Amino acid sequence: MGHDPSGQPAGDTTRTVELAYEPGDDALLERVRSHARKPTTSSGLEVKELTIGELARATGVATSALRYWEELGLLPAPERIAGRRRYPTSAVGLVGMILALRDVGFTLDELGTLMASRAGGVDAWRELYERKLAELDERIAQAQAARTALAHALRCGNREGVFHCPNFARGVAGRLAGLPLHEAHSHGED
Repeated sequence: MGHDPSGQPAGDTTRTVELAYEPGDDALLERVRSHARKPTTSSGLEVKELTIGELARATGVATSALRYWEELGLLPAPERIAGRRRYPTSAVGLVGMILALRDVGFTLDELGTLMASRAGGVDAWRELYERKLAELDERIAQAQAARTALAHALRCGNREGVFHCPNFARGVAGRLAGLPLHEAHSHGED
């Protein structure tokens, strides 16, 4: 049987249904994985598989990044047909989840740990989220202290700027004494 340009066997009348993965819908994810291993079921439902290029276009992630994420274990190794990767449509949702978690501050190493923790149940990932939240709170506090220091520099009435501002100089002295920026700056405004 020949193939048409879409990759479907010529004359194939099987209906293709695309399924969207919703985070937390592990039952759907398992059904998609099951269908990906067996192209059709007794109901005749076929799940479309994506090439790495199609997955890249659907998610906006470079193919090299997808291969790297696969190497790191963030993406499960896909089935290969004629040597080419074939991802289930659920991979789009998984890539989206990786992007979102990366955007909130998880490193690729942390994402690997997080992905591995999914098998450990709900509480396995909770500690990772709590640790990341504490990190973000610290980064926010640092950013707020930096903003306060810069705002002071802009408000400073000294014509020569902060280099001659006595309040800012006290903050610098506090920082040199080992105080964190938020404490050093408040020290400078005594």
